[in-house]
Amino acid sequence: MPKLDLKKQYREFYGPSAKEPSIVDVPEMQFLMIDGAGDPNTSVAYAEAIEALYAMSYTLKFLSKTAEDVDYVVMPLEGLWWTPEMAEFSAEDKSAWEWTAMIMQPSHITADHVAIATDEVRRKKDPAALDRIRFEAFTEGLSVQILYFGPYADEAPTIAGIHRFAVDTGYKLRDKHHEIYLSDARRTAPEKLRTVIRQPIEATS
Repeated sequence: MPKLDLKKQYREFYGPSAKEPSIVDVPEMQFLMIDGAGDPNTSVAYAEAIEALYAMSYTLKFLSKTAEDVDYVVMPLEGLWWTPEMAEFSAEDKSAWEWTAMIMQPSHITADHVAIATDEVRRKKDPAALDRIRFEAFTEGLSVQILYFGPYADEAPTIAGIHRFAVDTGYKLRDKHHEIYLSDARRTAPEKLRTVIRQPIEATS
């Protein structure tokens, strides 16, 4: 059977230019999500969240292939990052961050599929964060984004750059910093990591 690759279908959002920022209008998509807080480099809760999200995503993929005759590529890990006061958000101080770790799911996946997959994952692996997963729609809307190459620790100038671009283009920042991790950090050299960096925006009044 043909394999659905939503990164190609949604190339505008998962394969932006690395040369300059672009403004996009991100439509509603559905995700498996887990919320938490703290530095992702040291947080046990964040590691547990990733384990549970991938276990569920791959179980849903195989369920779709056998029950729906639809095979697809599991989407990359994504993260929403913020602090209670976004004016204080700092890419250097990750200990103050709150986060939502999430993986997008194809539109044919339903809550019933998620319930079946949850039971299957619980039976086989029972990851610690399984019961923290929620399945819901998320609409980001108007945003500025760019494709960043390099270590996560060196993102700050790129983040500041897309913020300046948004303001200079007549927008103001809103909502939560968003990253999409296109590379597997366990198998990719830091300088070759590819990350979509996105920030929701709105027109200034």
